[in-house]
Order: sequence, then C-alpha cells, then structure tokens
Amino acid sequence: MAGMKTKLLHKTLRVYILFSLVILIISAPVFYFLTQRLYIDEADETLILHKKEFINYSLPLLKTGDISIWNKTNRDAKINEATIHLKNDSVFYQSYFDSIVNENEPYRVLLSSIKIEGKPYILSVRINLVESEDLIKSIAALFIIIVVLLLTGLYFITKRLSNKLWQPFYNILQQIEKFEIDKNIHPEFSETDIEEFHRLNLSITNLVDRNMIIYKSQQEFIENAAHELQTPLAVFQAKLDMLMQHPDLTTGQAEVLLKLTESSARLNRLNKNLLLLSKIDNSNYSGKEEVSLTNVIEKHMEFFEEQAAEKNITIKVDTTIDALVKSNTVLVEILVSNLLLNAIRHNIQDGMVSVSLNQHSLMVSNTGNPESISPEKLFERFSKINPSTKGSGLGLAIVKKITDLNNWTISYTFQNNFHTFMVKF
Repeated sequence: MAGMKTKLLHKTLRVYILFSLVILIISAPVFYFLTQRLYIDEADETLILHKKEFINYSLPLLKTGDISIWNKTNRDAKINEATIHLKNDSVFYQSYFDSIVNENEPYRVLLSSIKIEGKPYILSVRINLVESEDLIKSIAALFIIIVVLLLTGLYFITKRLSNKLWQPFYNILQQIEKFEIDKNIHPEFSETDIEEFHRLNLSITNLVDRNMIIYKSQQEFIENAAHELQTPLAVFQAKLDMLMQHPDLTTGQAEVLLKLTESSARLNRLNKNLLLLSKIDNSNYSGKEEVSLTNVIEKHMEFFEEQAAEKNITIKVDTTIDALVKSNTVLVEILVSNLLLNAIRHNIQDGMVSVSLNQHSLMVSNTGNPESISPEKLFERFSKINPSTKGSGLGLAIVKKITDLNNWTISYTFQNNFHTFMVKF
C-alpha cells in the first residue's frame, strides 16, 4: 500500500522550517554564552582599569591611617590586610550580601597585592554582575524575537512566492488530469515567463499532438478496416449459405460448413462491434433525447427470452419504476442489449437473470460461478471471462464506452453466486 503523498511545496517548506528550528535552537544558547563571555571579559578589563587608576592616582597619596576612611568612602573597592600571599592578580566570582536589596548578588572580584608605607595589603575591586545578567537576558530575548520574526517572515514570503512560482506547474498538472485523448479537446496551457515551465509546456503540447495524431490514425484504420471487411464477409457468408443448400453435401462436409458459418458469424459480430466503437469515438451518436429504459427493455425482451431458452434461463424483470435518461436512443438500446446478452452468455444451465430498474440506476444480475478475470479488466477490449464463449470480448467495453460518454458509472460485484452489473445515471 502506497504511503500518503505530500505536495512538493509543503515538502520544501517543511525542510525550511526544520532548518530554521535547528538554527534557532543552536544559535540561541550559543549567542547567550558568547554574549556572557564577552561581558565578563569586558568586566575583567574594567576591574584591571580600576586597579591601575588606584595604583596611579590613589595609592601614592594613601597612608596606613587613611585606609579605614578610604574603605568607608568606596563601595566596590576595599583595602584589606594581606592574609594571603598573591604573586599575580586573581579574578573570580563571589556573592555578597547587598543590604539595599536585602539579598545575595553575584560579583566579579579582582584581588591584587599592594604596599602602603612598606606594609603589604590586598586591594579588592568588584563589579556587580546582576545588571550584566539582566542585560544579557534582555539581549538574548531580543535576539530570539528578531530571529523568530525573521524566520516567520521568510516562511510566509517563501510560501507566497513559491505558490506564485509553482502556479504554472499546477495549471499544467490540472490540464493533464482533465485531458482525455478520445474527447479531441486539446489542453490549453497558460503562458509563463519561467523557462523550465515554458519548456515543459512545449514538451507536453508536442507529446499530446503526436498522441492525438496516432490515436486518430488508429481510429481511422479501425473504421476503414471494418468498412472494407463488410463486403468480403457478406460475400463469404452468402457463399457458405449456398454451399449449405447443396443437395450432394455429406455429413462431414456439412459439419465443416457449420463451423465455418459459426466462425463467419463471430467475425461479423466482431467487425460490427469494432465499427460501433469507432463511431462512438468519433461522436457519430452525439444526438440526445429523453429515452425510457422500460420501453427499451420491453421492446427487446422477446429476443432476450429466445436467447435464454437455449439454457432454460429464467428472466425476471422489475420495471415498475421507469428511468428516463437523456442520451442517444441507439446507444441506450446497445447498452441494455449487451448487458442482458452478457448475463445470458455467462449464465449456467437452468439459471436466472434479474433486471431491476429505478429512477437512478439499472441493475442486471445473473447466476454463475466465480470467474478468474479481475473486475478491473472486465471492461477492457478483448477481455473475455471465459475463452470458450462465443463473444468477441467487446460487449462490456462498449457498455463502458457508452456510460463514459453519458457521464454515467458502471460497477461490478459478485455475491451469493450472482454476477451484478449496475449502471448509475
């Protein structure tokens, strides 16, 4: 079973969306951490700058007695006694309790060794990182919003642009789907300034033209051949009739002539059916009028009963509800005749044929055994359910052609040893 089909445009947009989501998922945290790293580097440089300013401008003026006052007047810089020995400056994270906001806040801290009046001290300079974190989060949020807006805009722009670009392709597809070679209606493709679609239009137009020419040639050949065969077939049949009446015929000769007569009759039927199909294809039965199915069935019922008598087949007809259809009378008669003859020909001894009619459908059922041919091939030309039957294999193909011509539908089912054909008007 084939999987569900996806439109080319949807498939393309799905790839774009997945790619955009991957980019967003990867870029958002990378952007956040890179921004944070850059801000930390900037904070470290600021701490070093504050340390240099202190050493250059404040340290030469400080005395040991001024340290306590200096510490009180500077919130983020302190001078402490050297409890540890630092060879190099040390920068690290540390939390301090902020009495103003009444909570611990993260700081970036720089420790550096200094000397005041020959005594070792440690300079502590710090920067509050709360504002930096808020700033980074705001930047990250803004970045995500911009990216989402950008991707959303690209999605809708791409969708609209793709719809416009692919419109000629969908027009071509629609014309091809509606094209039927036997209708003699040439598909019309809209002009496009896209080179690939223009070339596709030309290629399909050329392909359709060649196939229509070939199809018309085949139809003409079949019609001409059928016409040309009528005369020699009639002469052949006449000669066989003359020989059958010859008084000196032996039993063996009569049997041979009988077989030849049967073959001639089958050839005649085949020729007439091919000619009929050719005429239907060439719209020779285009005239339509209101036709009563009840009248058509009753008109030919005597002939059908004679055909059924050979197998002792019972025909039951229910035409209490008439069906009036708008069609060609000759074609309706051929349709009814072929369905009933098919039901009789493929029936069993002492079988039954049921004909049921209502306003919207005609149903013909007949008893019989399951056949090996698939329902899909029943209406193909020269498809015979039973090779031993005398039919030409064109009866149901003609029925299908007539239903298609009138925009009707025909279906086949086999249930409870009954073959059923239903034509819906």
